[in-house]
Amino acid sequence: MEIEVTEQAAKWYEEELEISSGAAIRFLVRYGGSGGLQPGFSLAIQMDEPEEPAASTQVKGITFFVEASDAWYFDDKSLKVDYNSKWEEPEFNYI
Repeated sequence: MEIEVTEQAAKWYEEELEISSGAAIRFLVRYGGSGGLQPGFSLAIQMDEPEEPAASTQVKGITFFVEASDAWYFDDKSLKVDYNSKWEEPEFNYI
């Protein structure tokens, strides 16, 4: 599993969450929501520090990661976080 976060998506998180270089954002599995990879679950975000990352990347000095305990959700797929200009927010793509 790998994570890719585009510069535009990272900029959105930076501005929306009012964070700067050195921050860390965790993509975690939550029960409920829509548009998820696994029925009945979706991704959420949380400001957190990596403990046992299954995958991580740094963009604009911000660490984006998924913990090993949430890796099951991705079913051997990688996560690409891109910016959707129509909705003016990040979107998750599973590759």
